[in-house]
Amino acid sequence: MTATAAALSLLGLAALAVLGLHGAARALRVSADPLPVMPFGSGLEPVEHAVSRFHVRWYTVTMLFLAFDMEMVFMYPWTLVISAMGPGAVIEMFVFLAILVAGVVYAWREGALRWT
Repeated sequence: MTATAAALSLLGLAALAVLGLHGAARALRVSADPLPVMPFGSGLEPVEHAVSRFHVRWYTVTMLFLAFDMEMVFMYPWTLVISAMGPGAVIEMFVFLAILVAGVVYAWREGALRWT
């Protein structure tokens, strides 16, 4: 069997799996009618459209989240290779953390940590 035939058979198998799962979902569903458009769990009617614009204060909150999230995304793998990389890795991580701290200080100055 050539590589092309193997790839095509794998693609066909994946397509059959997708079609089979779609058919199983259609056969096992409770109702074909869509559910009424109501909020789930809260019991309150929405007061604005789902794709309405956000207030500008949420962008600073988002920046805070990204700062802390990116810190963790890069620090966990860094801890695994720090002994092999040497002092250069420590310097690079502290430069990275300084940039993130600058973003957090900016968000703090803009009032993202003030909830009133």
